[in-house]
Amino acid sequence: MRIIAISTLRDFYTKHPDAQTPLQAWYALASRAQWKSPSDIKAAYRNASFTANNRVVFNIKGNDYRLIVLVRYDKGLLFVKFVGTHAHYDKIDALTV
Repeated sequence: MRIIAISTLRDFYTKHPDAQTPLQAWYALASRAQWKSPSDIKAAYRNASFTANNRVVFNIKGNDYRLIVLVRYDKGLLFVKFVGTHAHYDKIDALTV
């Protein structure tokens, strides 16, 4: 998958160094993946949550952080829409970020 807005991840783990290794691990796996459907993502990340608008929520670092991506299965693209603390995630609408 091609990941758009990697700078968003980099900016986040610069401020939250404990998130660097888990986010880099997610990036390494996702960038090599060829996800064609939600079940492909679920096979790799059993705790991934799916919402409307083709958004997927990943738990990062034991659920300390949340990552939301918009998936374009047909084009092999992942758009990073949000990365933040669990508390910050609770204040946003995952469908519209």
